[in-house]
Amino acid sequence: MSDAVFFALLAFAFTPWASPPVALALGLAYALLSPSRPPGRRRGLTTILLQVSVVGLGFGMNLRRVLSVGAHGFVYTAGGIAFALTCGWALGRLLRVESTTSFLLSVGTAICGGSAIAAVAPVMDADGEQMSMSLGTVFLLNSAALLLFPPVGRALGLTQDQFGLWAALAIHDTSSVVGASMKYGAEALAIGTTVKLARALWIVPVCVATAALRRSKAKIKWPWFILFFLLAAELATFFPHAARLWGLLNAAAKAGLTGTLFLIGTGITRDALRKAGTRPLIQGVALWALVAVSSLALIRAGVLR
Repeated sequence: MSDAVFFALLAFAFTPWASPPVALALGLAYALLSPSRPPGRRRGLTTILLQVSVVGLGFGMNLRRVLSVGAHGFVYTAGGIAFALTCGWALGRLLRVESTTSFLLSVGTAICGGSAIAAVAPVMDADGEQMSMSLGTVFLLNSAALLLFPPVGRALGLTQDQFGLWAALAIHDTSSVVGASMKYGAEALAIGTTVKLARALWIVPVCVATAALRRSKAKIKWPWFILFFLLAAELATFFPHAARLWGLLNAAAKAGLTGTLFLIGTGITRDALRKAGTRPLIQGVALWALVAVSSLALIRAGVLR
């Protein structure tokens, strides 16, 4: 497929006719059917578009609600991250997955997928193969979660709040949390985005702790876009007379996230599938299943709310 096809599909992903699952499916189809890679700098474009779109979602949020949800979820977020890291370590040892790859998979599952892996990898002195294996596994599971979570949530009768919380705790990347929550409903989107961004802040202490344990001097990547998300929510909360402008920016952000999912889909190439490998993939699926099932059970029992 030519570059023209890539850009035509990308443009379609920004239209009202392209839902998140459709955009992801188009990206996957392009990646698996195309004999060549997508145009260069795709990964950088994906990261920038995701971060800008997440900031734009802030214009549709109430800052008081954002801070309330973030503070309320501090304890179970810390517990959930500790649980995922411990289970990831145990599974890695059991399956004899190479230690750096195993840790990257565990951090990606515990915090926020590709963003956490990209932040921790320099601290771990991870090489390209270790990065590719962990990112490939996480992206595959992200794609599966985006398609599976909404129908499972409806089948189980989850409320908007319950689904948003479950998506934030059990889906790896922010983009897929937003995509799945957006498909489920507006309230689910608000809860899912807020809890996921609060969880993403844990990138910093995990990187600092890892660097201290390894005595690494690698530079830590700070998730500055979360600050801008809060600033956008502050503007929308304290300047309601500009509601029409905030609404337009929020709608543009949702379109941007759909475009992001198309770009993520184009990264699931045959080469990425091959590099993911069997053991890391088994570890990633098993850890994801543990986190998803346990968080869902606690949410339905009313322990997490």
